[in-house]
Amino acid sequence: MRILLVGAAGTLGGAVRKALTDRGHAVIGVGRSGGDLVADVTRPDEVARLYAEAGPLDAVAVTAGDAVFRPLAELTADDFAATFRGKALSQLDLVRQGAAHLPPHGSFTLVSGILTEEPIAAGAAASAANGAVEAFVRAAAIEHPPQRVNAVSPTVVEESLPAYGPFFPGIEPVPAARVATAYVRSIEGAQTGRVYRVW
Repeated sequence: MRILLVGAAGTLGGAVRKALTDRGHAVIGVGRSGGDLVADVTRPDEVARLYAEAGPLDAVAVTAGDAVFRPLAELTADDFAATFRGKALSQLDLVRQGAAHLPPHGSFTLVSGILTEEPIAAGAAASAANGAVEAFVRAAAIEHPPQRVNAVSPTVVEESLPAYGPFFPGIEPVPAARVATAYVRSIEGAQTGRVYRVW
């Protein structure tokens, strides 16, 4: 398959890219500042350009999304807007615009996260955005057959503990390679409307 991978340069993105290429897939990595293709997917015009440049695709997968972490009492309307744009709206638009660019057997795999169900202090905006992604996956799945729409919900990955570990006290991390297997399952499988939890 020919797969567009948004966030390919990140920790999780690198593990997903390796898992997919090891299985013989062609992966086109997308990043905001580098990659096979460069695009800011928080901008609908950039998403349109991305699809125009990518050429024929069988699947789209997302491994990254920006969120603001700040105590609830300190979160501003702009913080919530930035988080929804960076984590939720960007992914929703990749599906909205991408449906016309993928074949009937095509699939989308989005990313949410453990904060949907296991919130942490200063993570309210991220929890809300993750919940929006998961609700969208279930709704989009009933409107897009035979195209499929799923999400992967990872916990904190071991490789990111130096940066994010303090935010997740008592939450057991998993290797990025284990999270990558959920992407393989979503892309190569037959299910739709699923959230694959890797906790």
